[in-house]
Amino acid sequence: MSDIKVDGWKSSEVLATLSQVFESFSDEEKKAQIQKTKGIFELRIKNAEGKEGVWTIDLKKTGTVYKGEAKPKPDVALILSDETFTSLAEGKLDGQKAFMTGKLKTKGNMMMATKLDGVLKTAKTKAKL
Repeated sequence: MSDIKVDGWKSSEVLATLSQVFESFSDEEKKAQIQKTKGIFELRIKNAEGKEGVWTIDLKKTGTVYKGEAKPKPDVALILSDETFTSLAEGKLDGQKAFMTGKLKTKGNMMMATKLDGVLKTAKTKAKL
């Protein structure tokens, strides 16, 4: 769990929280989230120094978040900056707007990328409880 948080990436804090939320889900809640999403997101996030970190949100099989490339292959890879991801997670930036302005790039299933917003909102709501 603690290997998700990485110094120099604000996004890693958000992802660590997301991981805790998934871990706190009951089996039914986890199954429902997996059923709703049915996908694996690989996040390629560049920090302020221009270094890239890779995290994976697996909502296809395990309902987990981990540092590193997706195994198996992701349904969608999202390439964005640390700042953009943090803004998306906080609800300050809309995913479509980020994509249209070039702040967010995708590889793979574009429609799957639209589901990330819902995943982040679920986690945000749950984390505040």
